[in-house]
Amino acid sequence: MSKGKPTKISVIVTTYNWPYALRAVLNALIEQKTNYPFEIIVADDGSNDETAQLIRSVKSRASVPILHIWQPDEGFRAAAIRNKAILVADGDYIVFLDGDCIPRENYIASHRRLAEPNTFVAGNRVLLSQEFTLSALSEALPLHQWSLWRWLVARTQGHCNRVLPYLRFPLGFFRRKINSRWQGAKGCNLAVWKEDLLAVNGWEEKFVGWGYEDSDLVVRLLHAGVRRKSGRFSVPVSHLWHPENDRGQEGVNWTLFKERKKSKQLCAELGINQYNV
Repeated sequence: MSKGKPTKISVIVTTYNWPYALRAVLNALIEQKTNYPFEIIVADDGSNDETAQLIRSVKSRASVPILHIWQPDEGFRAAAIRNKAILVADGDYIVFLDGDCIPRENYIASHRRLAEPNTFVAGNRVLLSQEFTLSALSEALPLHQWSLWRWLVARTQGHCNRVLPYLRFPLGFFRRKINSRWQGAKGCNLAVWKEDLLAVNGWEEKFVGWGYEDSDLVVRLLHAGVRRKSGRFSVPVSHLWHPENDRGQEGVNWTLFKERKKSKQLCAELGINQYNV
């Protein structure tokens, strides 16, 4: 590690049966403007073979290592597949990214610049409209290369909900001003040191179905003394539109999250250590 910076970054991309979106995300990652070593791990929550074929196709033309980790489709189990991906990650710094969130071409370099010991970085996102998402995917638009000007035009056309996250500002010490908050930190754009993830036993797999597994991880990291650092104006992602996920488990997950937050429990009860055989 050089001056508290990662020696290698592992980008864990969570996906489920949306290869067209995943293609856009992977294309953005293999075309990153950086000389720093990183790898891509596709954490596949039970997709069919079309996704596997897409990954093989991208892998054949990529200079960046790409791994495909798959688990059977037994419902929404993002926590479980992320834990399995962490175990095979070769990097000392983990960036979590969803398979419908397109990073900009300086995403890896920016995350490495923000990384520092005993912190995690919470990035933000720009929401794309349904119509624009469909056209961007069908036309294979290189959104990761788009300039601020093109996004400003897209905003006037109603294609995205905002453009401010695409601006770049250093912010300095203000990046740590909200270091005690869990709100707003999402697993679709989150960076954590691998050693800190292992210290809290990774993601809690008791969270199944949509909701609060990322909030639970963030709260446990904060309880463990890991500080939050804002990734605003540095590592935004473009979030492709999709129908709302099934939220049938939201109430159950919210109750579990509140209990965890109140108890100040540090380690996941059903986490990474179950795979250490």
